[in-house]
Amino acid sequence: MVVIKKITKYGDINGVIDFLALGVEDIFGRVLTGFYLTGSLTYGDFEPGRSDIDLAAVLEAPSNPEQIERIEKLHQAAEQKFKQWAGRIECSYIPRAMLAEVLPPKEPRPYFGAGIFYPAADYGNEWLINRHFLYQNGVTIIGPDFKTLAAPVEIKDLKEACIRDLRREWVPKINDEKFLANSHYQSYVVLNLCRILYAIANGDAVSKKVAADWAKEKYPQFANLIQTAQAWHYGIEMDRRLETAEFIRFAVNVNESGFQIL
Repeated sequence: MVVIKKITKYGDINGVIDFLALGVEDIFGRVLTGFYLTGSLTYGDFEPGRSDIDLAAVLEAPSNPEQIERIEKLHQAAEQKFKQWAGRIECSYIPRAMLAEVLPPKEPRPYFGAGIFYPAADYGNEWLINRHFLYQNGVTIIGPDFKTLAAPVEIKDLKEACIRDLRREWVPKINDEKFLANSHYQSYVVLNLCRILYAIANGDAVSKKVAADWAKEKYPQFANLIQTAQAWHYGIEMDRRLETAEFIRFAVNVNESGFQIL
C-alpha cells in the first residue's frame, strides 16, 4: 500500500489524490509504472474556483476490460466521496510505450474528465503539450520520476503541436455556438490560445497565467477579454462568446517566429 505525502497545500485535494492513488495501485498492481500529478497544481497556476485536478497513470501494458471497468467504478466513487471536486478531476491511463510518440498516438486509452468516463478516448493535439508539462513539472505520487520514462519534448515539435492544436481543435469551435455559449469553455479557450501563441512566439511552454499576462501586453486589443477569462470561476457568467470567436480567428492569422498559421 502506498503512503501518500502532502502532495499539495490543499488538504481536500490531497484526499482526492490519496484515494485515487490507492485505487489505481489496487487495480493495476505491478502493471502500474507510475502515477503522477500534473497540470496547474504543479506549476503554481492553480485557482481553487476554476482549476481541475490533473493526473496521469503510466502503465506497462494497455488496460484490459476488467481493469477498465474497475477504473470507471473508482472514479465514480471519487466523484461521490469528494463532491466539491466532482466534474473537476481528470486522469489519463497511458501505456508506457506511447510516451515515445510525438504525434498523438493512434490507439485510444481510458480517460476520465468532466465527470465522464471514456473507456477508449482518442488523444488530441494537446498530447505533446501535456507530455511536455508532465516532463517539466510532474509530481511523482507512485513510481519513478517521469523524466526516467520519457525524453524531453523538442521545441520544434512543441511548436508544431501547438499549431496543430490551434487548427484542428480550436478553429472548429468558431462556429460551435453551443460550445462557446459555455462560460467555462470561453475562459478555457482564451487562456489556451494565450499559451499556444506564447509557445509559437517564444519557443517555450509556460503556465496559462504567464502566457495570459504576456498576451495582454502583446495583443492589447484582447487584454480585457483575457483579463475576464483569467478572472472567471465556477458560478459566474463570462458572456464573451463573440469576442472569444474573434480571438480564435486572430490567432489563426498570427505570424510568429517563422510560422505562418493559416
